[in-house]
Amino acid sequence: MVEERITETRTPDGNTHTTHTVVSDRAGSGGGAKWVLVVLLLVAVVAGVVFFSQASDAEIAKDNAIAGAAEDVGNAASQVGDAAQQAGEAAQDAVQQ
Repeated sequence: MVEERITETRTPDGNTHTTHTVVSDRAGSGGGAKWVLVVLLLVAVVAGVVFFSQASDAEIAKDNAIAGAAEDVGNAASQVGDAAQQAGEAAQDAVQQ
């Protein structure tokens, strides 16, 4: 409900002052501030998802690099083992002759 109050005041000199007052018992909506907060929250959530997905991609890339390095080390160890076996066979052949 909205009520308008008009108050007239007269000074001893005869001047008249009028004051208009509007009284409302309805609460303000504050809708603009709510939408701004909702949009800011949505932006923060999207930024968090992007950040964590990029961090996850970096973690996967790191894990793949470690797996590749481990495979390379395994291949090198196999080559060393083959070379040692060939050297052993060559030594055994030299002793038998």
